[in-house]
Amino acid sequence: MTEYFFAALLMTLLGVAYVKGYDFVKRRSPDHLVHFYLIMATIRMMLIATVIAIYVFFAPSREDAIHFAIILLIMYAITMVVTLSLRH
Repeated sequence: MTEYFFAALLMTLLGVAYVKGYDFVKRRSPDHLVHFYLIMATIRMMLIATVIAIYVFFAPSREDAIHFAIILLIMYAITMVVTLSLRH
């Protein structure tokens, strides 16, 4: 159960990092917002894939790994929708 708490915490931190970074880049150099978005999307995607891979490697059962991966991907999609709707 703690893995879901840490997954929610990770998504929250990624969302906050995106919002704060977006504000910073918009204030300093608005021409680079596209680059910022692409870099953050890459970082988020790689981080989520890494967390899923680590959990799958250490998961006690296959079903737990599948459920965790599905939940994390759903949370990732929700984070993407929320951050894009907040800033665009």
